[in-house]
Amino acid sequence: MASEALRRALVDTCDPDPRPLPDRVVDLLCQVDAPPRLAAHLRLVHDVAFRIVGWVEREYPALEFDRDAVLFGAATHDIGKAVHRDELLGPGHAHELGGYELLYDSGVDAELARFACTHGTWAEPGLPVEDLLVCLADKVWKGARLPQLEDRIMDALEAAASPGAERWEAFLRFDEMLGDLAAEADLRLAFQARHPVGVPQS
Repeated sequence: MASEALRRALVDTCDPDPRPLPDRVVDLLCQVDAPPRLAAHLRLVHDVAFRIVGWVEREYPALEFDRDAVLFGAATHDIGKAVHRDELLGPGHAHELGGYELLYDSGVDAELARFACTHGTWAEPGLPVEDLLVCLADKVWKGARLPQLEDRIMDALEAAASPGAERWEAFLRFDEMLGDLAAEADLRLAFQARHPVGVPQS
């Protein structure tokens, strides 16, 4: 049974009015009565991922990637904090495996549940572009810019660019898009802070 505070976090339209989470994710959050602040956070990262994916599709239509997987991954990346609630306010990695297990045990395919584990591992070699895009959304939502992560994504974009395209021109467009997203970080942080963390569960 979802609390009233969780329901408010899922439908809050205050600025920046992040788009709703997928119904499947809403159902999962309600089933575990997730902390309202977690729901607000997932909405914000999902919204940023939606905007990043839209930009990639417009600028690099030849890039083959799973758009729906990126959006689901962004919407669920921290869902393990519904179990490991102490990590809502402090450091920790238990929520990563915990999130994977929560999703998998709820019938989510391992290929989609993986983002709960990979959203903090952008530096590992061999990550698919989908995972890198989820990592990017999870950074830029709060205004954080990681040049090494952005370079890895640029490498993937460059591979799908038109022949003769200049990397520096592409990077400028990419940088501008991320800068616009990062400029709204204060609004997102204020939106998230409006929703309570909730009482940690032991």
